[in-house]
Amino acid sequence: MQRRILLTGAALGLTAPAIFGRVHAQPRNSSWPRALNMGTAAPGGTYALYGPAWGQLVQEATGVNISYRTTQGPNQNIVLVQRREVEVGMVTMGVALQAWNGQGDWTQGNQFREIRALFPMYDTPFHGISLKRSGITQMSQLAGKNIGVGPRGGTPGTYFPLIMNTLGYRPAAIRFGSGSDMSGQLQDGLLDAFLFASGVPIPAFSEAETQGEVNFLDYTQEEVQKLTQAFPELSASTLPASTYRTAGRELRVVGMFNFAIGHRSLPEDLVYEMVKAVLGQQPRLQQAIAAASETTAANASKNSFLPYHPGAARYLREVGQNIPDNLVLA
Repeated sequence: MQRRILLTGAALGLTAPAIFGRVHAQPRNSSWPRALNMGTAAPGGTYALYGPAWGQLVQEATGVNISYRTTQGPNQNIVLVQRREVEVGMVTMGVALQAWNGQGDWTQGNQFREIRALFPMYDTPFHGISLKRSGITQMSQLAGKNIGVGPRGGTPGTYFPLIMNTLGYRPAAIRFGSGSDMSGQLQDGLLDAFLFASGVPIPAFSEAETQGEVNFLDYTQEEVQKLTQAFPELSASTLPASTYRTAGRELRVVGMFNFAIGHRSLPEDLVYEMVKAVLGQQPRLQQAIAAASETTAANASKNSFLPYHPGAARYLREVGQNIPDNLVLA
């Protein structure tokens, strides 16, 4: 399976409001909340663009106002939804699995059981870059090197330390920060490599290859097998050679699917209309952000553990998806 290249409406000079137009001023149903808050992620990541794109569709369909909160990514989104500081958010399924089971250092042993799956979003590949002058061309050369992995609370910040440990490549230092900060540190020679996971092409990687020669870091077949065995939530695939201007070859990667989540207390009929607004108008969403090429009901099968909100399950079943009863929880 090849991953699709994810371009954004913003890259075309478009914004979500420009694409979707005006929205209702009042909720269609008086029992619904007037407004919802959505946890997204730091600027420069796909969530920061994808979130307002699907939020605008929901706002238009329901009349419920959606506001956006910049976060560190999936980990923080889960915490905020759990606490009802935001009602909806976006996560990668590996982080969601850690949250549900209370595993991973960031959970401090707490199980986050107030979150519910809403709909599938898109796949996220893990890969990296180094400056060509460094001579680093493969992951194994990162042992003893300084690497950057994005925000501490994001999926790459959570998983890349585990990935490197699993592969047995111990970096000298792992640094955390925004994608733009990591890219700047790479250019300044403070980092030997920048490893990230996001919708592709990753903007910071594309920018780096315009500033100088870079190497793209992917995985050997043996490394892929080791990682997918250690982390069942990861899947193997390839990025087309055309993903980046100077890659010059397919990249062998691992990745995990992203899902929208909501608090379990959201009204069932509201969630039904929210999921219908997104999946039922997928071509419009894809106009805003091409990551939505994978935002289809069929990809509901990418979730095998996180309970669906009953409103989401109702819509998915209506359009032909097999959602088992044990995967639906009020």
